[in-house]
Amino acid sequence: MSILEVKNINKTFGKTEVLKGIDFTIQKGEVLVILGSSGSGKTTLLRSLNFLETPEQGQIYLNDSLLADFADSAKMSDEQIREKRLHFGLVFQSFHLFPQYSVLENLTLAMKIHRDAKRKNKDILAQIDAEAMMLLDRVGLAEKRDAYPFQLSGGQQQRVAIARALALKPDILCFDEPTSALDPELTGEVLKVIRELKDSETTMIIVTHEMHFARHVADKILFMADGVVEEEGTAEQIFESPQSEKLKNFLSKIYD
Repeated sequence: MSILEVKNINKTFGKTEVLKGIDFTIQKGEVLVILGSSGSGKTTLLRSLNFLETPEQGQIYLNDSLLADFADSAKMSDEQIREKRLHFGLVFQSFHLFPQYSVLENLTLAMKIHRDAKRKNKDILAQIDAEAMMLLDRVGLAEKRDAYPFQLSGGQQQRVAIARALALKPDILCFDEPTSALDPELTGEVLKVIRELKDSETTMIIVTHEMHFARHVADKILFMADGVVEEEGTAEQIFESPQSEKLKNFLSKIYD
């Protein structure tokens, strides 16, 4: 059974068509990698899935139930949109940590709001802290719980961002170029965490330019060009037997 089915997503900015009828499905525990040149629509698609952009039309189904029909998006309240976003965790290119909060506080803030822990129920707060520490341990940063973002390397900040995205237990974890803001020597530590998430069967959508990583982590690859899915297939199909001339050209530029 598909955990996610996306149908006919269309998005324009002014007179520019950015997404032109995007369709795809993901199975539970699968890793979908989205490739494409800058301007192909990758990030806009990811932002649309996370309700940070509003397409003019298209549907999103989660576990075979309609999550959103964008043709009726005007009927969605802000509260409904916030609830829908909880199904997706998003890790941005540039971390987006709160600089005024410690590492632990960056993780627990949304958890406290979501569980309405404003009344300072000690048991709930202790449980939230315990869950946050488990996530920090999972990304190898438990010892940084009291540090602030400016005291961390870029790789450490991105690992905190991954832990924060996991904190609300999303159905699907999304990454928008998770290593593009990192020096090459810091990229490996972030990709290692993502590989470990794959081993734990976390469902993921990853926009990346890391071809070696994509080849080894993806269960399915979408290659986007000019706002459409130009080609899709397994990593072996995409890298070893590309069919589209646009995909062949894209790969030739990367490996030349």
